[in-house]
Amino acid sequence: MATYRNILAEIGYDEKEIEKRLSDMFETMFYGPDDERIYYQVGDDMGYFTDTGNNDVRTEGMSYGMMMCVQLDKKEEFDRIWKWVKTYMYLESGPNAGYFCWSNNLDGSRRADGPAPDGEEFFIMALLFASARWGDGEGIFEYSKHAKEIMEKAVHGPNPMWEPSNKYIKFICGCDWSDPSYHLPHFYEMFAELGDEKDSELWKETANASREYLKKACNPDNGMSAEYAEYDGSPVRRPKISMFFGGRHDWFYSDAYRTAANIGLDYAWFGKDGWEVDITRKLREFYSDKCFYKEGEPSFHIYETDGTKLEQEVLHPYGLIATNAMSALATKEGELDESAIQAVKLFWETPLRKGNRRYYDNCLQLFAMMALSGNYRIYR
Repeated sequence: MATYRNILAEIGYDEKEIEKRLSDMFETMFYGPDDERIYYQVGDDMGYFTDTGNNDVRTEGMSYGMMMCVQLDKKEEFDRIWKWVKTYMYLESGPNAGYFCWSNNLDGSRRADGPAPDGEEFFIMALLFASARWGDGEGIFEYSKHAKEIMEKAVHGPNPMWEPSNKYIKFICGCDWSDPSYHLPHFYEMFAELGDEKDSELWKETANASREYLKKACNPDNGMSAEYAEYDGSPVRRPKISMFFGGRHDWFYSDAYRTAANIGLDYAWFGKDGWEVDITRKLREFYSDKCFYKEGEPSFHIYETDGTKLEQEVLHPYGLIATNAMSALATKEGELDESAIQAVKLFWETPLRKGNRRYYDNCLQLFAMMALSGNYRIYR
């Protein structure tokens, strides 16, 4: 049976206080005041996560919510979110049939007609874990069936989410570049184990390909990756992409923070690559003296992936603190370096964010809290 480190306890925090902090974070995000929560129930059997900064519902957040719920044994909330997803986000026709609309209005109406692969891969993993932890139900709650249907379309359908030639996940279907923070080799290892047996080797190869891609995408000196990266790992700097997707994505910015957290969780679950220990340490060391405070709230400057400092400040400082802390999973028990201890202590001292930008930051904070307390686990 696998064991999961409680890094917070290793550093010296009281285990009962850790457990209470995790419970309180969940309660705040799901059932707290309206200016703190991000989950809202709909009727007797549905619910949604809202992106409070954009006033919409995204597959990113819905799949995150489902993963939180299966990890923390919250089956009612899991089923409510999944039913909302299937009711309003499922695409029944067109080239994206079988996927999910990446952005909906709060009333369920669609704001887009295509999917986002990061949402789909989290849906798959959350559903497979739900099947393993709770067992399959009927209809839409036959979790493993729906997970396998998404997987089949994502790699064998006419509009795949993984590039067949290199097995890299795409930023969106039909494009020829990736997002390093979408690369989840630890999930793909589990897809190989829990998914359709005919694709087991394919998913193992995909996991290995993602680990190699991350080595290309992360700057070897400081661990930073771009939000969007070419298949050779270099930051995407195509003018048309910047124009269509709302500006720069070649710097270390919002999406990119997740990359180190994902590397940390991959190491915690599988520990296959010592490079993950080194690269996350470099990122933590880079950021060890970069946090500053304005009106009592943490902030950071934005950096190019080569470490060049820009005058603009980040949009999600709480999330950056959380992901840097979660990267400390890429260490061995008894070998927490000073950068890991410092990053985790800063995370512990940072409360959940309030205000209209709280959604993304607090999702990353709850994931970090789950992971650092040993509560982000494999279910098989």
